[in-house]
Amino acid sequence: MRLSAPKFMTWLVAVILGILGIFSKWIPLTFLTSYVPNYAYWFLVAGFVILALGNLLKKF
Repeated sequence: MRLSAPKFMTWLVAVILGILGIFSKWIPLTFLTSYVPNYAYWFLVAGFVILALGNLLKKF
């Protein structure tokens, strides 16, 4: 299996989801207060899954 670098948009979405998941645990994000803190862990997991898929799949 050959790995490839993810496209820029895939990487960017993964990083945004990861940062949102990490920071929402400690810093109250007022514009997303009702939704994000309840699912902070899953935002982080989704970011890592998207990043892994971007490495595994050629055109993702």
